[in-house]
Amino acid sequence: MKDGTKIKKSTLADDSSLDEEELVEVEDLESLLTQNEDDEIGSSSEEKQGPLQLLLAKGKKEGFITYAELNEQLPKGIVEADRLEEIVDMINDLGISVRERAPNPVEIANAIPVDPDTTNPVESEIGKTTDPVRMYMREMGSIQLLDRQGEIVIAKRIEQGNKKIQATVASFIPVLIFIKERYQTITEEIQTIPDKDETKYLELFSDFAHKNDDIVQINRDEATEPKVIDSLGILKHIRKLNQQTKRYIKLIGEVGHDDQKTIRAKDKIIQTIMEVRIAPKVFEILQKITTSYMDEVKRYEKEIRIVVVDEAGITMEEFLKSFVNRESDISWIEKYIRAKRKYSSTLNRNKQKILSGQKRLGKLEKSSFMKIQEIKGLNRRLNMGKIQADRAKKEMVEANLRLVISIAKKYTNRGLQFLDLIQEGNIGLMKAVDKFEYRRGYKFSTYATWWIRQAITRSIADQARTIRIPVHMIETINKLNRISRQMIQEKGREPTVEELSIAMEMPETRIRKVLKISREPISMETPIGDDDDSYLGDFISDSKIDQPDGAATKTGLKESTVNILESLTPREAKVLRMRFGIHMNTDHTLEEVGKQFDVTRERIRQIEAKALRKLRHPSRSEKLKSFMNES
Repeated sequence: MKDGTKIKKSTLADDSSLDEEELVEVEDLESLLTQNEDDEIGSSSEEKQGPLQLLLAKGKKEGFITYAELNEQLPKGIVEADRLEEIVDMINDLGISVRERAPNPVEIANAIPVDPDTTNPVESEIGKTTDPVRMYMREMGSIQLLDRQGEIVIAKRIEQGNKKIQATVASFIPVLIFIKERYQTITEEIQTIPDKDETKYLELFSDFAHKNDDIVQINRDEATEPKVIDSLGILKHIRKLNQQTKRYIKLIGEVGHDDQKTIRAKDKIIQTIMEVRIAPKVFEILQKITTSYMDEVKRYEKEIRIVVVDEAGITMEEFLKSFVNRESDISWIEKYIRAKRKYSSTLNRNKQKILSGQKRLGKLEKSSFMKIQEIKGLNRRLNMGKIQADRAKKEMVEANLRLVISIAKKYTNRGLQFLDLIQEGNIGLMKAVDKFEYRRGYKFSTYATWWIRQAITRSIADQARTIRIPVHMIETINKLNRISRQMIQEKGREPTVEELSIAMEMPETRIRKVLKISREPISMETPIGDDDDSYLGDFISDSKIDQPDGAATKTGLKESTVNILESLTPREAKVLRMRFGIHMNTDHTLEEVGKQFDVTRERIRQIEAKALRKLRHPSRSEKLKSFMNES
């Protein structure tokens, strides 16, 4: 154990001992540390029981412990972020804060103890409530606002956590191989472009990292100017990293991991990567590459443990003692098969399953150039960095929740409920925390306001309307409404389309289209009247269905036409039916009708003319005149 993390029993005063209630919580914490049901193979539970209680007693006395001290006492098997965060939360519940470093005397002097007997006057006035909104507002109001210095402190903690993550992934060879392959892909894409543009390499490393903590004061003019990034310098840096990676892998094969040459080569790679800022999307991919190896290790170790411990009956302690550091040694299981004990036959039956898991673990070691225990240690350091960064981000978000409320109030009655606006604003706030650069010199609230507004306005555009309208059209509608309100105030009346067209410098047809789109849809189920016994849809006619009076007229016309045609000779009636398409799919020409009757066109014309003269007789035509008047 390092000097900074040594704990001596003599330093524990009587007043720092844990009371009975706290000892119960310590037991809960220790039980959490010994949960190995579905976790990776690590270490036995005996290795942290005593030192853990000493560490917590020290923290109770001093009010804090450091991440380094906690990391020393945690068992090697605990590497997931969720488990680590749960452990830190339980330590915080004991009244012990977990810090990046020990506070200096000035920070200790400035710490003001909180009187537990003091009550919140707001809470005592309105009492306890189960309303989620009231609870949210009350908890939000209990969080102290940050000043500029407080924002910088938290931003530095976020940066430190991210640096730990970056340094961790930088020592993982699959990550370095991915960077090399991504560089080659970008190079091939650039070669296909006529005008070669090295700025595409910024998709890998977005910029050079800051070398100090100096905060730059930026004036208004400089803030609007685009930042110039040395893309050629980034390109040279990537090539340098690829050369170092090649040499590092070669040294591992020649002299191994523990040789001083290999260690120096690894340190140079970490230093090279720490000099740049990895693009956010690539940074997430690099973390996933690292955690994916740990997920595979856990899966294969669990398969082996189920066979050896659960099915064969070997004790967990014996399994851990023999299996750790021999995960890929396929001769490991032979010892237990030759032992001729009651579990030997079960292990012999499942030998291929165990060997299959070990071979897969061996492939992971080969592709990562690391032992399984080294992969676990790497993943553990990665998760510790995540926890530190996430906790600092959480503090920054919680301290600025009131900013979201103040901005969301300005966007009420626009189609989204107030709680939905707050939720969308909080999403924008979290994005602002991820992208905030404290060295730029402005306050976080100034930077976060834009992100919060962007998130709220975008959510209103996407979700407020039943029928979604594109964002660019929403902006046009808002501009039209703003100009319309201004003209109403000036002229005392609604503006005309021509006036709006002149004011917005748009053609009248587009103004009419925007006005039509801006109308809110109305539900067909909207109740009509005081009794709500009818709906809007009942009063809208269906153009595809005939009206009752029209249907009756058509039926009467059909019957009258049939009766009149029956008064003619069968030959005349058939000629008229074919010529005018009555009761047929289509009408026919004189020639087509003539072929049907085997006569000339002229003869058909004569028959048609004679039949029409008969229909014009008042005894027949009077029956059809009434239908002409109605049509």
